[in-house]
Amino acid sequence: MTSLDELPLRDDLRGLTPYGAPQAPLPVALNVNENTHPVPEAVVGEILDDVALALSEVNRYPDREFTELREALADYLGHGLTADQVWAGNGSNEVLQHIMQAFAGPGRTVFGFAPTYSMYPLIAQGTGAQWVAGTREDDYSITPESAAEQVAAADPDVVLLCSPNNPTGTPLGLDVIEAVYAAARGVVVVDEAYHEFAPKDAVSALSLLPGSPRLAISRTMSKAFAFAGARVGYLAADPAFIDALRLVRLPYHLSALTQAAATAALRNAGTMLQMVDEIVEQRDRISATLEALGYRPHPSWSNFVLFGGVDDPKALWRALYDRGVLIRDVGIPGHLRVSAGTESETTAFLEALASIGSAS
Repeated sequence: MTSLDELPLRDDLRGLTPYGAPQAPLPVALNVNENTHPVPEAVVGEILDDVALALSEVNRYPDREFTELREALADYLGHGLTADQVWAGNGSNEVLQHIMQAFAGPGRTVFGFAPTYSMYPLIAQGTGAQWVAGTREDDYSITPESAAEQVAAADPDVVLLCSPNNPTGTPLGLDVIEAVYAAARGVVVVDEAYHEFAPKDAVSALSLLPGSPRLAISRTMSKAFAFAGARVGYLAADPAFIDALRLVRLPYHLSALTQAAATAALRNAGTMLQMVDEIVEQRDRISATLEALGYRPHPSWSNFVLFGGVDDPKALWRALYDRGVLIRDVGIPGHLRVSAGTESETTAFLEALASIGSAS
């Protein structure tokens, strides 16, 4: 059998490993920050109706500009946005890839504050760009002064800001985003994949878009909308920024079925998002119980909790695995991360953890 080393692979890809979150058939899977609640039954029927209608014309290419979906996304986001300020792709990773293809690429750099979303360096390197990692405070926060200083020193072509941050759940103040934008020469992307799980009075970076043509705000339907399997991500930016993404996207990149399903889900946003409050309740329950067991949960504005005080992360991960619970070792020494699931899934995790014993 031919090995990868024997193929004429790009030199800059040699030695890299693909994204590899475990997919194991365990009763309780809380490792990849999915929304483990099913799509509400009432909405399922409406989505099926719209997908069935799209199927009747599936012999034709879909709307290349996915106009109806962009209008629905603009309406959902508010802030006076219009369809020409919105873009979408097959998950927010493809949206980020479009940005890298348009503004990064060979000979250019992409900057982010580590630890952060593990796909950022992979997408950057996949498009031929160099990933540059900045640093955070000990509690994983970032100050405006430090952020501006680091960005000015790195002088990157693309800055990626995860807010709230994955894998730590740390919120990011608008003052940090403003400081980074002022210090940056290139484009600044704020990844708000988990924004719906933040406090209801948290202000989105969407409020910073007016007068900021190099700024883009990325979102996803995978989390709050329980649409991970549908693969729908999107962003809001200046219309000129959107025009740049058209230069690199593949023709008809969003299928007619994807467009139909996402548009139907957005029509029912109020129903779809009712589960968010329960997820936040379970997240806070996890944090409180972890603390009671002697662990150190980090404050989270997302649908997951990063917790420290773990003497041997690999051993604890395995012990939970053996009890039918899958969580995530994100590679931060002394830490593990768990997604907030349903009430029963959360109970299963907490009971399994308690059965192993408290933190030392």
